[in-house]
Amino acid sequence: MQGYLLDAVAVGWFFSVWVGYSLVANHLAKGNPCLASVLHLYRGDWMRSLLQRENRIADTAIIANLERNVSFFASTSILVLAGLLTLLSAPAGGMLVLSDLPFTEVTSRQLWESKVLVMIVVFVYAFFTFTWSLRVYNFASVLMGSAPLHDEELAGVERSAYSQRLANVLSIAAAHFNYGLRAYYFGLAALAWVVSPLFFIGATTLVVFILYYREFHSRVLKEMMLSEPGQ
Repeated sequence: MQGYLLDAVAVGWFFSVWVGYSLVANHLAKGNPCLASVLHLYRGDWMRSLLQRENRIADTAIIANLERNVSFFASTSILVLAGLLTLLSAPAGGMLVLSDLPFTEVTSRQLWESKVLVMIVVFVYAFFTFTWSLRVYNFASVLMGSAPLHDEELAGVERSAYSQRLANVLSIAAAHFNYGLRAYYFGLAALAWVVSPLFFIGATTLVVFILYYREFHSRVLKEMMLSEPGQ
């Protein structure tokens, strides 16, 4: 019973930290520089430049490249889910393989299935998040295709509002792509649960520190802020 209690605490810590970090990160991004906020400014500059260009082939190529990245992770999520469902349908094989690994605790079949189910939930969430990001990039492509031409008569306020609308849609797509990547990070932390609940708790905590550092204190953020757009 004590072992199951520790597993329950580990699962509670996992989901609490995941949801809590997302809420805290979104709140901090409103008043502090981070990758999301700085990139949003760059997207605004990008869309303002797009409306001034006659040839927008390069812009559509960039959007297509972003869509390919999201599509890759969405497809990978399906492959991961296929593997996890295989483990769920044949738990004896997976438990036998892990029993030979050092530092791995022996668990019951019910607990093993619970571990696999948690990872399935994580990657199902990742799949839906990536596919929504892909759809939003498609919406951005439509907005870009209907953008006013560079020589079209349009009030400056309307042109600025359109470019900002485009930047906002692109930032929404990027945000959901980021949520999907976070799910992958936390999915790797959930993988540590097959070793032990304490290792699971430690891996979850480590993932949060890595995400926070990369989003708010990474070197690439500092480099982008050296010439922050919109100033």
